[in-house]
Amino acid sequence: MPSPTSPVQEIWFLTGSQRLYGEETLRQVAGQSRQIAAALADSSGIPARVVWKPVLTDADAIRRVCREANAEDRCTGLIAWMHTFSPAKMWIAGLDALRKPLLHLHTQANKALPWDTIDMDFMNLNQAAHGDREFGYVQARLGVPRKTVAGHVSDPVTRARVAVWARAAAARSELATLRLARFGDNMRDVAVTEGDKVEAQLHFGASVNTYGVNDLVEVVDSADESEVTSLVEEYADLYRLAPELRPGGGRHDSLRYAARIEAGLRTFLTASGFRAFTTNFEDLGGLRQLPGLAVQRLMAQGYGFGGEGDWKTAVLLRALKVAAAGLPGGTSFMEDYTYDMTPGEELILGAHMLEVCPSLTTARPSCEIHPLGIGGREDPVRLVFDAAPGPAVVVGLADLGDRFRLVANDVDVVAAPHPLPALPVARAVWRPRPDLRTSTESWLTAGGPHHTVLSTALTSEHLDDLAEMIRLELLLIEKTTTTRQFRRELRWNQAYHRLARGL
Repeated sequence: MPSPTSPVQEIWFLTGSQRLYGEETLRQVAGQSRQIAAALADSSGIPARVVWKPVLTDADAIRRVCREANAEDRCTGLIAWMHTFSPAKMWIAGLDALRKPLLHLHTQANKALPWDTIDMDFMNLNQAAHGDREFGYVQARLGVPRKTVAGHVSDPVTRARVAVWARAAAARSELATLRLARFGDNMRDVAVTEGDKVEAQLHFGASVNTYGVNDLVEVVDSADESEVTSLVEEYADLYRLAPELRPGGGRHDSLRYAARIEAGLRTFLTASGFRAFTTNFEDLGGLRQLPGLAVQRLMAQGYGFGGEGDWKTAVLLRALKVAAAGLPGGTSFMEDYTYDMTPGEELILGAHMLEVCPSLTTARPSCEIHPLGIGGREDPVRLVFDAAPGPAVVVGLADLGDRFRLVANDVDVVAAPHPLPALPVARAVWRPRPDLRTSTESWLTAGGPHHTVLSTALTSEHLDDLAEMIRLELLLIEKTTTTRQFRRELRWNQAYHRLARGL
């Protein structure tokens, strides 16, 4: 099935030097920087084409390449390395103009020093140890947001950290052009799903567009019967269909209507280039069912989604779907629903009414139909499964009025300690770090939302890199967090962001 796609992405590799060393040295610099770029390009973890650029030796060339990067949609970020000593005043105009993410790679061509043969020619050629310090200074002086990675490119840790940054850069690029369709408004009287859509477009680039639900209903009702039939056959191949949903079963028509919703929803989104969307069980118009199966499947194909009109979570989910593309594990809309507060065995049971992405499971989901109890419509079809165990991160995006805030928690998804035969929804069970008390007290203190994104594919390092790129506050609850330290961090952040805004 078609899924939202992004253009082929590029990361430009820049190398700094100067004319002082002569043409022979610069030829060596170019050759060795090509090798470094090629080593990164050959790394399977970097989700973009690494493009080597000619060695930079003067301010005009640096300024031009930075401006070209800004204008090239395929370029998601720059990697810069000072092979020799590149006087950093040459970089001021370029860095000041740069609007793409920057990674400062602190490396060198050789891994081990040739101790017996080192001479001044070698020393002049291999000067990154202090050339990169000159570059680091001017970045700090200009306040350039960047990630710094030190290590030889043959080291898997170095390549992995570059890959994490590259995935965050892809997410940042996605946000810059993201279009979201919001069907109806948000759930009535709910505070945290509100937000400033103009500020979101200024800050992230994401455009939030609202449509009446019956605009979608028209497309759903006109879905081609052959496409509906094809989807129903696909469901039978991929999922364990409940007997009543199978052909000839008493609820088979409900399955066909769920397929009709999927066909119509995808058509609507594709026609206008939307890569994220929201629904709201309080505003279903002429829809016979709350979209469940359709939403789950579209999320699995890469779309962002937020329930109850929560466009901020839908935007965040789409960005993180892009960052996680090709990685093992899943990324889904989620909600902390209820706790097991047994001392020493505390757990969080996460779910939503229907909309949890099947990318979280390694098992074959069950396709079922059950009453929902809210929404006032026909029983909706949904996929039921348990999220696969493993380390994960839970993250939410809140609008504080003067700024946006990400709140994240490192967690461990675990198998449910007991079967859940009476809970007919997809779900995940996790143990928050460092513990339930610290995690929940910190989350509540930060004003973190109840709608989140749960990812078993990404880590908090991806979030940290993304937050740095878009100058977004990130509060991380992790294994070393204490509530006292967390409260201090909140106060420091509050002071910093108010000062950073100016008068």
